[in-house]
Amino acid sequence: MTIEQNKLTYDHILVRFGELSTKGKNRKDFIKRLLTNVKNALRDFNELTYERTHDRMYIMLNGEDHEAVAKHLQQVFGISSFSFAVKVASDIEVIKQTCLVLAKQSDAQTFKIEARRSFKQFPMVSDEINREVAGEILRNTDIKVNVREPQLRIQIELHQEATYIMTGKIKGNGGYPVGVGGKALVMLSGGIDSPVACYMTMKRGVAIECIHYTSPPYTSQAAQDKVLELARAIAPYQGHIRLHIIPFTDLQLAIYKNCDESYAITIMRRMMYRIAERVAQKQNCLAIVNGESIGQVASQTLESMQTINCVTDMPVIRPVACLDKLEIIDISQKIGTYDISIQPFEDCCTIFTPKNPVTKPTKHRAERLEGRFDFTSLIEDCIARMESVDIYPGRDMIEENENIF
Repeated sequence: MTIEQNKLTYDHILVRFGELSTKGKNRKDFIKRLLTNVKNALRDFNELTYERTHDRMYIMLNGEDHEAVAKHLQQVFGISSFSFAVKVASDIEVIKQTCLVLAKQSDAQTFKIEARRSFKQFPMVSDEINREVAGEILRNTDIKVNVREPQLRIQIELHQEATYIMTGKIKGNGGYPVGVGGKALVMLSGGIDSPVACYMTMKRGVAIECIHYTSPPYTSQAAQDKVLELARAIAPYQGHIRLHIIPFTDLQLAIYKNCDESYAITIMRRMMYRIAERVAQKQNCLAIVNGESIGQVASQTLESMQTINCVTDMPVIRPVACLDKLEIIDISQKIGTYDISIQPFEDCCTIFTPKNPVTKPTKHRAERLEGRFDFTSLIEDCIARMESVDIYPGRDMIEENENIF
């Protein structure tokens, strides 16, 4: 802590873990992963140092801008909340003077003191600390106590080695640290739903890679760039996104040449799942994820999902399946993907949309239509010509790199 002309400068950020408190014997591994993810998110801040305990993480700022650090910290899953803090000696006089400075430099008219004493040998209990500090502020300012709705809430966490004093709490992203739940492959289109599915999957601690199907010349370079931009927008939540781009033109044309138009979307999705399964296995992914929402389009009825899903034995996770479109849009706006998603560039799922797609397809009918052409060799060709790129947040350049997960 530094105090200059009655102004206090934050020197720490105190991080709280949230859901990790339920993990029992696995808690230590979860916290270790969270610390790694926090360091990755804050890798551009060279002066930071870190300390973790069983229920807290402390980030020493060492002169770094606390607001800039907070912006990156809010994108890390596994954090319930965090606070800007000053670290002082566990001495009641030092604590009182620090809290007084905090009160004087605020614009609040009311305040409340909330002390939490983990060092039980300290000569005062929490309530006595509250009264002692509040008395110091009342004697030296015009600010009044309001224990129900205070404008200024001063939190004191007293430990044996040091005390941390805070004046607010910033909500974190919650969830689990990305990577503790294995890895999944997300089918990323240029629409609104699949980037939200990416976000919700990562929030449950699952690292992701993405697969995108492109059909040049029917789909444009602008459409592919849009997907790259979507991947870049969600990359901060896990550090980087590996995107696998599948050239789908020949297979898609074969579908429309050999299959009934009403079944074209069903067959196309079955092919996408087959390819996704192969790529997922190659990349050590444990599940396939997509942005399907029940009943939203013809290929997302329960009958369609059943017919399409049966081509793979891999778990298929649909994070937005039970959300309506407005709920999905709200999340997309929150994570910054909505404005990218609504750019008017069509992907391979929309350019050949049939006029009357079947809404209740059957497995047997789909298999008979697929028997009209050699789709296996076309799938092999798609995978052989796949391109993989790593995308990093805030960079216009796409870089090849080793998978970090």
